[in-house]
Amino acid sequence: MVSVISSVDTGHEDMIHDAQLDYYGTKLATCSSDRSIKLFDVSSGQQVPIADLRGHEGPVWQLCWAHPMYGSVLASCGYDRKVIIWKETNGSWDKLYEYSNHDSSVNSVCFAPHELGLVLACGSSDGSISVISTTGDGNWDAKKINNAHTIGCNAVSWAPSTSPNALFDQGARQQPAKRFVSGGCDNLVKIWREEDGQWVEDQKLEGHSDWVRDVAWAPSIGLPRNVIATCSQDCRVIIWTNDGTSNHWTSRVLNKFSDVVWHVSWSVTGNILAVSGGDNKVTLWKESVEGQWTCISDVNKGQGQITDQRSSSG
Repeated sequence: MVSVISSVDTGHEDMIHDAQLDYYGTKLATCSSDRSIKLFDVSSGQQVPIADLRGHEGPVWQLCWAHPMYGSVLASCGYDRKVIIWKETNGSWDKLYEYSNHDSSVNSVCFAPHELGLVLACGSSDGSISVISTTGDGNWDAKKINNAHTIGCNAVSWAPSTSPNALFDQGARQQPAKRFVSGGCDNLVKIWREEDGQWVEDQKLEGHSDWVRDVAWAPSIGLPRNVIATCSQDCRVIIWTNDGTSNHWTSRVLNKFSDVVWHVSWSVTGNILAVSGGDNKVTLWKESVEGQWTCISDVNKGQGQITDQRSSSG
């Protein structure tokens, strides 16, 4: 059962496109078409404004917090072709780095697992993906995957640093592989891996019949498999699984929804998937022991009406 515990009056003057809690769940960042990013302290159960970040010259599409071992660091991307990395120092938020090497809107930003360093993947409507990183000396390095997706890239998500089977296989705990998944306007889902300092296409997953809107690689708790969720303009969510030993991915349609599906997001343990879309609902899905996915709850966004669907398949 899911319940709405609080709502936040952000003070944005236009549509909100993303809202992200930090690692500890004490800070909330929101971004909007009003070109601003707003930060709130939500640790006390109240929403206390912390900062109003202005550096974008168009709608801000997405946000991503870095791991706290790097301090309070937030990445943002927008229609103005920019990626901005913000950092809090002594209570003051400032730009740490600005990347403006894309030719069109930057739609998605995602920090890599902290074990890989301070590394950010950025997907753009120009069809390319940038991977920017720093060793902490103030210098930033950028590698670009040109023509990653025809027409444009809509979403990026990193693979967990914990290898499949790490709970049982000591050898699997060694140096984590650098991999991430992307989705684009070519209806494709692609997996990329770093090889000799360059990014190469590892897998091309075909299953959607329209633009892929979001991708989410499930966190690993050391179990012997990889899991990726993808959603699309074709109103479907697909779950892709891989046993961690082969290159073969199997796909299963989680559900066909009544409207476009915009976002998919995993719980911290990777066993519950949240899905939101054009039907103005958030649904939660869980896999049974038999491998069947069922809808365990849904919430009408903004309404707080909860329907328990434990007995239904959604």
